[in-house]
Amino acid sequence: MSETRKLAAILATDVVGYSRLVQADEDRTLVRLRALRGDLMEPAIAVHRGRIVKRTGDGALVEFRSVVDAVRCAIEVQNGMVERNAGLPADRRIEFRIGIHLGDVVEEPDGDLMGDGVNTAARLEGIAEPGGVCLSEDAHRQVREKLKHEFVDLGEKALKNIARPIRVYAVKLNSESAAPVPSDDAPTKQGPPHFSIVVLPFANMSGDPDQEYFVDGVTESLTTDLSRLHGTFVIGRNTAFTYKGRPVDLKQIGRDLNVRYVVEGSVQRSGARIRVNVQLIDAENGNHLWAERFDKRLADLFDMQDEIVARLANALTARLPAAEARRAERASNPGPVDLTVQAWARWNKGFTPDNLAEARRLFGRAVALDPANVMGLLGIAAVDMIFAVSFYPEDRIERLAAAETAVNRALSLAPDHAIAHMVLGMVQLHSNRASQGIRECEQALELNRNLAGAHAQIGNGKIYLGLAEDAEAHIQEALRLSPHDTFIYLWCAIAGLAKLWLCKEDEAVAWLRRSIEANRNYPMSHFFLAAALGRLGRLAEAQSEARVGLAINPTFTISRYRASVSSDNPTAVAGRDRVIDGLRKAGLPEE
Repeated sequence: MSETRKLAAILATDVVGYSRLVQADEDRTLVRLRALRGDLMEPAIAVHRGRIVKRTGDGALVEFRSVVDAVRCAIEVQNGMVERNAGLPADRRIEFRIGIHLGDVVEEPDGDLMGDGVNTAARLEGIAEPGGVCLSEDAHRQVREKLKHEFVDLGEKALKNIARPIRVYAVKLNSESAAPVPSDDAPTKQGPPHFSIVVLPFANMSGDPDQEYFVDGVTESLTTDLSRLHGTFVIGRNTAFTYKGRPVDLKQIGRDLNVRYVVEGSVQRSGARIRVNVQLIDAENGNHLWAERFDKRLADLFDMQDEIVARLANALTARLPAAEARRAERASNPGPVDLTVQAWARWNKGFTPDNLAEARRLFGRAVALDPANVMGLLGIAAVDMIFAVSFYPEDRIERLAAAETAVNRALSLAPDHAIAHMVLGMVQLHSNRASQGIRECEQALELNRNLAGAHAQIGNGKIYLGLAEDAEAHIQEALRLSPHDTFIYLWCAIAGLAKLWLCKEDEAVAWLRRSIEANRNYPMSHFFLAAALGRLGRLAEAQSEARVGLAINPTFTISRYRASVSSDNPTAVAGRDRVIDGLRKAGLPEE
């Protein structure tokens, strides 16, 4: 087979001062470099359709289908490195230089690339600033009208072993995100990245080597599922498994990998049962933040693995924001991420007017500091939506419209964000678009199969489609995936409402009492329970629940509830009227 000539977008990268880093601490440098390759560079290259042609010690040569893809990949890598280097002293930072060129290359039969195109990219990388990206004029011409980033014209540069000078452009990266370099003798003010975590290989406590594949599978699946969560930085499987079978100092691991949290656990099989112990540890101080034990019958190992991993992922995604919020409260000058995690922590306390108002204020501050803050935008959308559908304000339509605007902004920034699709689905459910809302929640589950709340919202959508009998199965699936979830009270309220619409008041009472036991601050659970008790003729109990609900939301009226049920499906309208009948019997105000 002969060589092939073609035009290609070539990206060349290497580590600044690699020899110095290796000489100072070879083991630590190699561990971090492997982690950066596996958790940042290689995923970014894959997402932007690149092909790693070869590695060159501390560097790499990558081919892309287009210059746009190459530049987007380079920007993602360099912005990611800012966060990964946060808090590290200058002598321990790993920084990349990147050069990009569009030119003629020769492809060898084994896939290697050679020629002036490759040489030019390598020379451009050599003149890039640490943490910077340099483009040739030919590459810049392809992206200048297609990317929003600014480019700085560095003029013509004479590059080593390149015949003619080449005009060079530097990508202007987000300087506001650049982390300050602490001096060697100054205390580190910034820690590792927010939501940074490593899942250490779980220990096989069974003494049976044949169970090793199952134990490793739990570790790998949990790593994968946590990696799907937007905003998390999860150390890759290959790096984590270098610690398998070794005695570990968790605080040292946190320093080596620059992560805040460590998950470790064990798996033990005994007869027909299997037990998984897992714990979440703060790598900074070694404190245990959360621990849980899972006992299951040994049926199908792989189904069991999926269930265990789903429950662990949901439990961790609930605990990590709480831990981050506690850290953020100690920040003297909170940034957008600090404000966002504080806001979500307030949101998780329950849907009272005070909690929602404070969460909305914090989300607003976070987005003002960073208009591209996806989780902040989603928080604004979620608060506006919940105000609209739980407290029935005069501006309900305007709040739902504002929520939809915010979530669409978030999706424009992160089209594959599972929670964003779920929130959009929730807005649509309450805007007489239940079928669209269900499709958005299904899209969320395609992106994150463990997103238990999406299952619950599909159940909610079925009620609005007049299929209340289908709702319970979706709620049960949400509870199976996340039995200790923060929002169990909301899911149980949905199931109770479905039963109420189906004239199954006794079952509605059971679900709604379960909702109130989980969280007494959600007013709709009290109102729906009052309606169910009213229809059962238990008027004293109904009136008591009505008073509790009005203490939380004194603006509630039957007329506002009637206007809030956004469905013109005849079956849904009949179900709404049954609730209204119960609310009247419980003594709720009409206007």
